Amino acid sequence: MSETVFRIIVADHTGITVSNLERSLAFWRDVLGFEFSHTARQKGELAQEITGVEGAEIKLAVLRAPGGHKIELLEYLAPADRKRADIRPCDVGSVHVALLVYDLDSVLERIAASDWKAAGKPQRLQSGPNAGKRVVYVRDPDGTTIELMQIAKESSSTDVAD
Repeated sequence: MSETVFRIIVADHTGITVSNLERSLAFWRDVLGFEFSHTARQKGELAQEITGVEGAEIKLAVLRAPGGHKIELLEYLAPADRKRADIRPCDVGSVHVALLVYDLDSVLERIAASDWKAAGKPQRLQSGPNAGKRVVYVRDPDGTTIELMQIAKESSSTDVAD
């Protein structure tokens, strides 16, 4: 009898539930510059069995980040009793995506024109593997958190993937 060794191969995508797919897609694509891949719909038994949500109906869009990681934006059309969570980064269950950028200030200027906003003020990390990077969280109208990290001016090849 052969045994299959369990191992994760790679992180494929990050899924984010949104209240308005078109608004979120426009931000990720037009403001952040992610590459649009495709849209899809899931409903019926397929959506219910995948998500564990009875009556789930989802429209979604997938975008690609530079470097290949994908962001999947999901707008649930059903069930009708969906809830809006108002969680802070310190609350259990909160997650965020961290994006490396070359110029944090110019990214923050671009998002200032959108419905997203910085949650705080950029800070330079003083120690650890990310020392020298400037970092700040931004949040969208749904409360989704993205961490923006400006690469350190004297970064090593391990700080930035080509």
